[in-house]
Amino acid sequence: MPATASAPATLTARALLLDMDGTLVNSDAVVERVWRRWALRHGLDPDEALKVVHGRQGYATMAVLLPDRPMELNHAENRELLAEETADLDGVVPVPGAPAFLESVAALPHALVTSADAALAAARMGAAGLPMPEVRVTAECVSASKPDPEGFLKGAAELGFTPADCVVFEDSEAGIAAGRAAGMRVVGVGPRAAAYGPDLHVPDLTRLRMEAGADGAVRLSATA
Repeated sequence: MPATASAPATLTARALLLDMDGTLVNSDAVVERVWRRWALRHGLDPDEALKVVHGRQGYATMAVLLPDRPMELNHAENRELLAEETADLDGVVPVPGAPAFLESVAALPHALVTSADAALAAARMGAAGLPMPEVRVTAECVSASKPDPEGFLKGAAELGFTPADCVVFEDSEAGIAAGRAAGMRVVGVGPRAAAYGPDLHVPDLTRLRMEAGADGAVRLSATA
């Protein structure tokens, strides 16, 4: 059950799996620019397109919005959009609290699990001034986009933990669904996440409390 104001949740984890866009990095300005242009080129309503974009790899977004189009065209256009997004870093900033959060988890098992490819992930984390986790699962590492759980399951396996030991940090509907499908609990970060019933929700990472236990586990809760 998601946390409520009257009964805030405390989650205990041994490993953390971190989405990037919307969770650690605010890249909404770039995403909106690139995908609005793409939607207009295809005669689609940009506002409706943006409801689908967050959390998914580009080709998967295109498959939802243009269901009758051959998938090879989606993959080809996705490569073009990834290049556009990697080159456009204007407005890319850290989510509030992200620098301190990543510093606090540096000694804990954690991994980046993102729908961005390696080049885009490096560009955005760098533009936001955030350290790149040593373990990362990017678009090239998986055969299916979120909301498929493959990325989170791979992240857990690389860290050497079971899904039950992991907590996912996500901002999007697709990402939260992927975390749940992986059998993991989810911390929802930011306004998008609140609507999708995460186990714990914080407006941003400044509102997250982390307490390390003597047993190596970490307890996560929201501050008032």
